Amino acid sequence: MRKLLALALLVVIPCAFANDTTLYQVSFDNAEHHEAQISVTFSNIQTPVLEVQMSRSSPGRYALHEFAKNVYNVRAVNSQGQPLQFTRPNPYQWHINDHDGEVTITYTLFGDRGDGTYAQIDRTHAHLNAPASFMWATGHEKKPISIEFQPFKANWKVATQLPKGDGKYHFTAPNLAYFLDSPIELSDHQIREWKVSSDGRTQIIRLAVHHDGTDADLEKFTAMAKNVVNAQIEVFGELPRFDYGEYTFIACYLPHVSGDGMEHRNSTIITSSTSLDEGEYRQLGTLSHEFFHAWNVERIRPKELEPFNYIGANITPNLWFAEGFTSYYDDLLIRRAQEMSIDEYLEAVSATVNHAYHTPGRLYFTPEGASMLATFTDAGTSIDKTNFSNTFFSYYRYGSARALALDLSIRSEFSGKTLDDVMKAMWHKFGKTEAPYSREDLQSTVAEVTGSITFAKQFFNRYIYGKETPDYHALLAQVGLQAKQVDDSSAYLGRVNFNFRGQDAIISNNIPVNSPLYNAGIERGDQIVKLGRRTIRSQKLWENALAQFTPDDTTTIEFIQRGEKVSKQITFITNPELKVSKLADDKITEQQTQFFHAWLGKESPGADSQ
Repeated sequence: MRKLLALALLVVIPCAFANDTTLYQVSFDNAEHHEAQISVTFSNIQTPVLEVQMSRSSPGRYALHEFAKNVYNVRAVNSQGQPLQFTRPNPYQWHINDHDGEVTITYTLFGDRGDGTYAQIDRTHAHLNAPASFMWATGHEKKPISIEFQPFKANWKVATQLPKGDGKYHFTAPNLAYFLDSPIELSDHQIREWKVSSDGRTQIIRLAVHHDGTDADLEKFTAMAKNVVNAQIEVFGELPRFDYGEYTFIACYLPHVSGDGMEHRNSTIITSSTSLDEGEYRQLGTLSHEFFHAWNVERIRPKELEPFNYIGANITPNLWFAEGFTSYYDDLLIRRAQEMSIDEYLEAVSATVNHAYHTPGRLYFTPEGASMLATFTDAGTSIDKTNFSNTFFSYYRYGSARALALDLSIRSEFSGKTLDDVMKAMWHKFGKTEAPYSREDLQSTVAEVTGSITFAKQFFNRYIYGKETPDYHALLAQVGLQAKQVDDSSAYLGRVNFNFRGQDAIISNNIPVNSPLYNAGIERGDQIVKLGRRTIRSQKLWENALAQFTPDDTTTIEFIQRGEKVSKQITFITNPELKVSKLADDKITEQQTQFFHAWLGKESPGADSQ
């Protein structure tokens, strides 16, 4: 019988191990071929059948990932080492009976994706996301855990939020929930750490960086990270109380890893295939995003994600806040920390505004609706084609755009109040107490901070529960910014990419809804034959053909759609892309300048000004 597991991440304290501690041992003798050998012993089994499983989902992800697909060579023995038979009632469970109260299971784990969701094992490191790596048993969720590693290389160290055990490679966990929420990196990484005093407590912030850069690279990155951490503390007024007094950034910047970031209770995974130097330290954006999650998501937590279900999909309508508002703050706080110029930040604002106005998904889903599509879009995989490029608006982008609108609205309508005050109120009401919030709690908190139920109700009804787009032109004008069209004179038909197979112009992307190409009936996979009198055989010929026309001109476009040759009339428009920039000095008022500096601060000395 299938049993659902729902595990709560509670505030934890170290505990002494009893005879029924779950024991894991992990070795990497075949690391060259991406394999780990894992054994786990379950003691004091109280049920006739021991139900053992691999997780199907992972904290911070909302889709199913079926981690059991990378597990094989499964064997089971009793306390005397005698082999036990097992059945497999579904793809991710193993049922063992006829045991004597203790079962040890051994298996091989294959892992070759280094990111926040999966596992990667090779000669350079063992990068383990716990749900992707470790079996666990129903009924043993509350038991303490002990895990010991045998490293592939003697110089490997361990970076994890797990409490230290008796030796260099021995660690513990108070329960399964904390264990599965604890990523692990074994490698020859470098450590930088510093102490932060907050709320009457001194805690350690640690950077564990596995990279092939120089010490100078890491020193520079560490200094930047410190500034961002301080800027984030200013928003909430204090650090969270980390369960063991430490927070660890587990960073891996090597060519064979995949770019990602994944938050956990007292740590985060941040990965990139680009080195710090080559990436020009843009990895700071992921670090900022994931650290903000130490407050928003890990402790300010949606009710639907508490407790987290490890063998089912997880869904909440509030990812626009959990992820989207975090996305708003990641760059904003880098800017406040003076680690991003105003010009660079306005590029990010331009991207946000363009998405808010031009992403077709806004026509189909509200921010809440986009949040509930996470189970299909958050690294969820399928082999059939989707229309998500038209129907889905990323809750990261959607939420970030709404956070920008809410912040500027509060700042303009309620003197002395900002979105920071909303985040701080959410922290004190729901984060420090770890009482999960509802969708209604978000609206009521905005009402409390602003003192206006009407404002909060109207904002949420129009922009969160509804699909209206805020007037970013008016909002930005208050801070002396303008959103102007980049090109209002060239002919445009919509975003289109080609694969030039031989000399055939084959469209490789979904055509955006309501663009001229879409209205002409053209779609991915079609071959564009002619535009006007010009035959299209290369990107240059396509661009030359466009250059023959101006906006509002009409011409004929010929294309082949699944073997049928079609000819349609098509009318050109202008590219709607916007760029956000400051008003000229002679057009900006003192009030706008003060508003701007209160929001973004002044440019640091020596930086390029807008």
